[in-house]
Amino acid sequence: MRVSTSQFYYQSAQQLSKQQVSVSQQGEYISAGKRVLTAKDDAVAYGTLSGLKNDLANIEQYQRNITQSINRNSLQDVSFTSAEDIMQQLKQTFIQANNGAYNDDDLDALENLAQSSLEQLLDIANTKDETGGYIFAGYQVGTTPFVMQEDNSVSYHGDNGVRELQIAKNIMVDTNQAGDTAFMNVNNEQGDFSVEYNSTSGIALNKAIISDPSAYDTVNFPPEYNFNFTSETDLNVTDALGNSVFSTTTYAPGQTIAFNGVEVQLSGNPLPGDDFNLTPQKEISLFDTVKGIVDWIAVGSSPADSAQHQVEYQELLGQLDQALNHMTKGQVESGLRLSLLENQQSNHLDSTLALTQGTTDIEALDYAKAASDFEQSKVSLQAAQQTFVQIKSLSLFNYL
Repeated sequence: MRVSTSQFYYQSAQQLSKQQVSVSQQGEYISAGKRVLTAKDDAVAYGTLSGLKNDLANIEQYQRNITQSINRNSLQDVSFTSAEDIMQQLKQTFIQANNGAYNDDDLDALENLAQSSLEQLLDIANTKDETGGYIFAGYQVGTTPFVMQEDNSVSYHGDNGVRELQIAKNIMVDTNQAGDTAFMNVNNEQGDFSVEYNSTSGIALNKAIISDPSAYDTVNFPPEYNFNFTSETDLNVTDALGNSVFSTTTYAPGQTIAFNGVEVQLSGNPLPGDDFNLTPQKEISLFDTVKGIVDWIAVGSSPADSAQHQVEYQELLGQLDQALNHMTKGQVESGLRLSLLENQQSNHLDSTLALTQGTTDIEALDYAKAASDFEQSKVSLQAAQQTFVQIKSLSLFNYL
């Protein structure tokens, strides 16, 4: 078979290029310390590696989310703990203020302490995270969530949004508690209604609950409800329109007063003229409770109605305990999330170790074999080069 000069050079170039590529590839394996660099090296192994590396990349993102979630929940946990401490101090101040031996100057000092507690709690509720966002503002992280008015009342300007981050394939975790949930929606110690005393000899509301929602008619018998004792046993209850919803001439202390799906229990012995109103209110703001304490202390040592003053004291003290329980609940929720995050973080570390070992096992290079293949490829290249040089110099004239 005849071999033209151009064909000879083409075939030789192809062979030299092939050998050069082989040497280069063997060098890459040794340099990278891996036996699989592209799909053509081992298609099955390369596909498995792609899946493992994708899992590792996902875990890396989950770990970043976990770190962020831990930071946010830890900040909330610290905030709730600080709020609890302040409220415990406030409780001691409030109990101290009920000492009948204190004069107005003493009570002024305690009022200042209570006012300081209110301001500290407001500062905690407006805590910011490392990015400058308010942690108790819901989705409105750029808006100051809690604002105090001149009368010491506090309004909420955030929303009830709860942000989430994915920390595993099928696991999401909350990174915040909305401000209304954290500070505004404290369960009412007295049930579903709050009380305003117009006049009381010491009678007090124990509880007022909606016991039968299906019978609770706010259209025909709208609250608020007025309770009026014309004697120790005569009681008349009217709705907001003045309709009588309950009446008895045989009231006895501790008796359950039931009407319109509502049940009310009072403590103390009523006297003629005792009068109070019930207004629907299932939840009471923490700040309203603290404001009530400040206002109670501000009355001074000579309240106009000492019996009513003491009733209000007991109710505020009970509501403060309810608020403390609410803070504890918020702290527990943050703690549970932190526990979940730490467990998941540990799981990811274990998974990362296993996946990394898996990729190592697949990619692991047999250096002895790789070195042998590299040397063999070099020898083959050198042989091809020498053969080319010798053959290209041959001529028929050498034999004439």
